[in-house]
Amino acid sequence: MKNILSTIATLCAYSISTFGAETLMSSPDTSVQASLILDQGNLSYSVSFLGKETIAPSCLGVIVDKDTLGTHCTSRGYSQKEIYEKYPTRGFHTEALNHCNEYTYELESRGMNFRLQFRLYNDGVAFRYVIPTKQNSTAQHIVHAELSSFHVPGGIPVWFFERPNDWKLKTYAGKWGKTISDSLYCISPTGPVQGPILLYELGNEHYMAITEAALYNYSGMRLKARKDCSLQVNFTEAEGFGLTGTITTPWRVILLTQGLNALVNTDILTNLNPAPDPRLFPSTDWIKPGRSVWSWWSEAKGYMTPKYEKKFIDMAAELGFEYTTIDEGWETQWTDKWKQLREICEYAASKKVKVFVWKHSETINNPDNDYAVMRNFIDSVAACGAAGVKIDFMNSESKRTIDFDTKALQLCAERQLLVNFHGCQKPTGEFRTYPNEITREGVRGLELNKLLRHIPANHNVALIFTRGILNNNDYTPVGFSNPGNTTWTHQLATAYAFTSPLITIAEHPHMLLHDKRLKTILPFLKELPSTWDETLVLPGSDIDKTALLARRKGQTWYLIALNGSQPLQLPVKTDFLLPGKWKATIIADGEQPDKTVQHIRHFDSGIPLDINMAANGGFVAKITPAP
Repeated sequence: MKNILSTIATLCAYSISTFGAETLMSSPDTSVQASLILDQGNLSYSVSFLGKETIAPSCLGVIVDKDTLGTHCTSRGYSQKEIYEKYPTRGFHTEALNHCNEYTYELESRGMNFRLQFRLYNDGVAFRYVIPTKQNSTAQHIVHAELSSFHVPGGIPVWFFERPNDWKLKTYAGKWGKTISDSLYCISPTGPVQGPILLYELGNEHYMAITEAALYNYSGMRLKARKDCSLQVNFTEAEGFGLTGTITTPWRVILLTQGLNALVNTDILTNLNPAPDPRLFPSTDWIKPGRSVWSWWSEAKGYMTPKYEKKFIDMAAELGFEYTTIDEGWETQWTDKWKQLREICEYAASKKVKVFVWKHSETINNPDNDYAVMRNFIDSVAACGAAGVKIDFMNSESKRTIDFDTKALQLCAERQLLVNFHGCQKPTGEFRTYPNEITREGVRGLELNKLLRHIPANHNVALIFTRGILNNNDYTPVGFSNPGNTTWTHQLATAYAFTSPLITIAEHPHMLLHDKRLKTILPFLKELPSTWDETLVLPGSDIDKTALLARRKGQTWYLIALNGSQPLQLPVKTDFLLPGKWKATIIADGEQPDKTVQHIRHFDSGIPLDINMAANGGFVAKITPAP
């Protein structure tokens, strides 16, 4: 393996320092361009955005069965096509546009044929390798490493998540912060390997993010930062991983946008995922986004007894929530677990509430007999009438784990069960192919407050523009009883600002329903949308300090703000509204963190609304047409 790593270092240094014949590629509007370079048999590429280089010449290639594809290459021709499609999506908006130019290069390297595909969008570049193997062969092939790299500019800010132990890359639950791109290789106590997504500020409100899309039958991509500001694709498996059949890598994605609004609204990850298989999803009518109560976070007396969980179902019904989540402990504490689970699901159905059931992944991650153990568990859950499973503690993005995730989604889809992954890696747009993945964690969320590692407000602001843009962001928001140093309005605003088609509310529902201090907040929680028709990032937003969002559900708009560590007052234009008269019901910070104030304001569209936020504060306004 040391020889393989030495080969990667040597080849990357060579391809970056030499230049040869280039093939130019462009996005439909030509704002994004890339060059494929084949110089003395070595493959590399570069990327520019609005005429400025954003990725300097960088290595391409894969090492398979100890053969390095990407050196000694010859071209066998290429093809080009335009892709244009629209499809329904969920989260930030309801319809996605997949418009790009695709370039497919047929190459030969060391006697092996393979394809290198690029797709250029108006908001980014993606590439992947397709390596055919012998037809009907069951032989296993070893992917030892990728040469793929990203040579980013020096001296620019880069946002990354940090956790000073090996959990950092197991669950992606790190705190967001920034450094300079030159320092990324040495900033982390755990070493130079970082987890995507990485977000670079290019200047002039231009942004570049690096991640991956369509992660199936492969190991998850990490990024090893180097002194020269380049990033090298890296895997959990130091010695490589095995697979059979055609090797199709995930897409390596370079997102490029003008402004934060385009960044948050990108569809590039789902665009790069296949459409759902109609045989597996002849209908998706059974897939219902919604809100869930959750007993684990508050874990009061009586936790995880059937009687206690029924009380949570009653409170979910009173809140108008669609789901309850039965978390860790039901299998060990219930005396007749399957009978009691069936009774719970029947009781929930009588209240028009559906049930998610928790499971530790390692107890069912056994591929023998086509995952027979997992099949038996999922069959039992479905037979009890549950709506979904919460699968926890994957703690990895190895190929073994990715295969397990995919199989879980497939098996659950066959039984019309939703899936919520926890203790897991970042999403890569899987919910387009498997729309029953209703959400996933892979984020540092409010569970940390329960563990007394309180989430700072600046982390929440940065989340919206980093991990948050990947969708399916199960932060489990709203903790009034344990908010850390944030205000109650900040806690409310996180539920509206973060995007998750299943919103699991952390706070005990009894407090939500009966604490008089929450009287004006309660209606906002009862009507909280779990998906949005439209999302806008408004001027004044700053990854460091403040997030300002306008989000629409039907005819109702919500103006949402999250603040960092400094108080802030500013007027926000309302020109996103249609002409006419509007009414705003506002929840703002009070004099103390656990106090809120409510205002009612009538105004004409276009007239600014004043936002006043305390340090670590927030703001939520419901805006409806005035009668």
